[in-house]
Amino acid sequence: MLEIILPVVILTGIAIVFAILIAVCSVKFAVKTDEKIEEIEMLLSGANCGACGYAGCADFAKALVEGKAEISSCNATSKDNKMKIMGIIGGGEVGEETIVVCACCGGNSCQDKYDYQGYGDCASVELLAGGRKACYLGCIGMSRCVNLCPSHAIDIVKGVAIINQKKCTQCGVCILQCPKKIMKRIPATAKYYIACSSLEKGKDVRAVCKRGCIGCGLCAKNCPSEAIVIKNNLPVIDYSKCTNCGLCASKCPAKCILEVKKD
Repeated sequence: MLEIILPVVILTGIAIVFAILIAVCSVKFAVKTDEKIEEIEMLLSGANCGACGYAGCADFAKALVEGKAEISSCNATSKDNKMKIMGIIGGGEVGEETIVVCACCGGNSCQDKYDYQGYGDCASVELLAGGRKACYLGCIGMSRCVNLCPSHAIDIVKGVAIINQKKCTQCGVCILQCPKKIMKRIPATAKYYIACSSLEKGKDVRAVCKRGCIGCGLCAKNCPSEAIVIKNNLPVIDYSKCTNCGLCASKCPAKCILEVKKD
């Protein structure tokens, strides 16, 4: 009986000694955390998307306290929480509230240069002759943004990325990861956007895409607030002038000025 009890007692004693040592060391060598960092981290969106340039919300909170980052770099955090964070760190700029849209509506309406059968997503296809689409700035539609979106807010519909604004946290991961760089920010108050990025002339655009902007200028000519100008064959909306009347969208022959669906 002693042969069984003695090892148990010894092992129990060793376990108790190590437990005490661990407890003492954890207190003695504990890294003190700034309470401000923890408070700010609780106010951040918690998306941990990395779009701010930091590994996650904890690292971003630390950078804010140390004065190495600006709160405006986090688009996923609400304006109210940004104001609270500014109160903690003693200043900063909230930045304009924005939403993300895909500046392309080509998709299946845009011709393919080749039929891709390989492995991977948009980034892989982009390595082969600049992507499969005949339009050099056309959405490839191979779901890179879909797979990387932390809030699962993007779908590929008819060959082009569509963002569900109800799900989107506006973090900007898709902006960073899109090889064509056609994910754009527009003011959160905007109702219309240019869903084309091609700078080619109209005849060249129409030769490869049925939905591409042909640079006709009808949107600019009919805008009652003169909020649209044509630059490099593509309309540019000055949202500080735009009244969201929607006349540009109704006059566009290519139907590439789209309304933001927020419902």
